[in-house]
Amino acid sequence: MSNTDSFIDEVSEEVRRDQLYRVFRKYGWIAIAAVILIVGGASVNEYRKAQATAAAQATGDALLNALNVDEAHDRITALEGAELQSDEAEVVRQFLLGAEQVVAGNADAAAEVLLKDGTVTGETAPIYRELAELKAVMLGADSIPADERRTRLETLAQPGAPLALLAAEQLALLEVETGNADAAIDRLQALIQDAEATAGLRQRASQLIVALGGEPETLPTLRNTQ
Repeated sequence: MSNTDSFIDEVSEEVRRDQLYRVFRKYGWIAIAAVILIVGGASVNEYRKAQATAAAQATGDALLNALNVDEAHDRITALEGAELQSDEAEVVRQFLLGAEQVVAGNADAAAEVLLKDGTVTGETAPIYRELAELKAVMLGADSIPADERRTRLETLAQPGAPLALLAAEQLALLEVETGNADAAIDRLQALIQDAEATAGLRQRASQLIVALGGEPETLPTLRNTQ
């Protein structure tokens, strides 16, 4: 290679370096900013996760400390005063308060707790709202009129609802309570035939049908195999 060629190569290399330097000066900040954002974003996510974990632990400790109190009435007071960190934890508090009211012999108070604002509102997950309402209706047999309980249960028993079958079972029991044995048997027979019914639910329905003087229908699958 001649000196001229070598000189040209060196000049070309310097030009490329100069161009690269200019590009870096012009756009390098973008790459640096991207790195900072990525690292910073990861740090923020880790911080949020740590905060969420700490809040969950604090909530769990508060509830457990309240439940460790000896007397039911004192546990109720402790649960009411526990400092919670989330709306979901508030739902758990209401269920625990309802359970403690039952232990204390206050079924009506338990039903009132489960139906209070914050437990069965639109801000709560549907399954929690429906479970709270079902438990409240079951506990409020002595304080909630039969017609009101029927209306609430029929809403919960709509096809496709998460607790439809359990609500239907309660409707059958309500029919028995109000003296409609035939209607109760019809509801119980429908429960036995429902494909979503569990073995335990079918057994309870069958036993109640027999107690009411009826005869449980055979499941379609069993009829087909005979």
